[in-house]
Amino acid sequence: MAAQRKRSQATDSGDSANLIGRAIADPVDLRRRLAAWYARAKRDLPWRRSRDPYRVWVSEIMLQQTQVERVKDFFIRFMNRFPSVQDLAAANEQAVLKHWEGLGYYRRARQLHAASKAIVAEHGGEFPRTVAGLMELPGIGRYTAGAIASIALDLPAPIVEANSRRVIARLAGHDKPVGGTGDEPIWALASMLVPRKGAGMFNQALMDLGAMVCTPTRPLCDRCPVAVSCAARREGRVDEIPVIVAARATKRLRERAIVLRHGDRVLVAQRGKGEWWEGLWDFPREPVGTAAGGKSKGRSLGRVTYTVTHHRIECMVVERRARVPAKAVARQRWVKVTALAALAMTAPGRQIVGLLVATEGRPGPRFDRE
Repeated sequence: MAAQRKRSQATDSGDSANLIGRAIADPVDLRRRLAAWYARAKRDLPWRRSRDPYRVWVSEIMLQQTQVERVKDFFIRFMNRFPSVQDLAAANEQAVLKHWEGLGYYRRARQLHAASKAIVAEHGGEFPRTVAGLMELPGIGRYTAGAIASIALDLPAPIVEANSRRVIARLAGHDKPVGGTGDEPIWALASMLVPRKGAGMFNQALMDLGAMVCTPTRPLCDRCPVAVSCAARREGRVDEIPVIVAARATKRLRERAIVLRHGDRVLVAQRGKGEWWEGLWDFPREPVGTAAGGKSKGRSLGRVTYTVTHHRIECMVVERRARVPAKAVARQRWVKVTALAALAMTAPGRQIVGLLVATEGRPGPRFDRE
């Protein structure tokens, strides 16, 4: 088994070496062309106005699985509230989650907070100055460490993310599936291409080229500054590269959210460890078709739908009145409707609040059973 693993690793290394050898005839010329294009075409993004490692780090965490345009306003608000790593480390988790609300993938926010505490407590408030040191911090992987190291510290660290992966794969004519372990040949080529000086500029130029020119569909090859180096264009395979593994099928679920109300207060519950949206507040749930006594009584407020990973959930929202407020158990609390805005809530929880406010005082359909 060990021998087989060594043979596999040797084959992977050989494939990477062959890829590098045939991909880019003149890396120096490619860097020069890319730098000239970036100087005139780069995107004006709020996190690029400083090379402060903290700002670079926060932006890179926010940009994971989130589009640039969506991140811009969130980044500005977050930096206004937590202008330094010390400010972030001193904040409580609920404040951090509240200022992350709407960005999704809240594990990023919790890891950001945990890493800020480690930077202050273990590194005197200074970021480690090596890729390996950065990767020891919570939530910082290979890509994020490379981004911080190259952009903020000007270390010759490569990066591979969705845009740069696509550019490099097309330049090299790499027609094998990418993503996960399939990215190793791309990382090898990125390591060869990144310059010893100006690595941050080069890496950002790769990302901008992928976002603006070398797009997933209908790339603007006639406007590409490095088209002369592109194997996929020479071979007429731009539409085939990179090879993306098919996404998992979406699983559809149904549930019921219960807005239990006593006077001007409603019962909310905090998501527990390991649950979706861990640490955020929401309304209690129950599977559709179940309720005390086999009936689902209350006033229908409507429905909300949302997506989590590969799940598509349809949630029916029911308001029920409590004559006597039930005692809140662990991770539950009674909150005034007017105070819900201050809580760090899940995305569907915020939608449910919208339904509650919109239907306030209106008679809704009632039912005994669904």
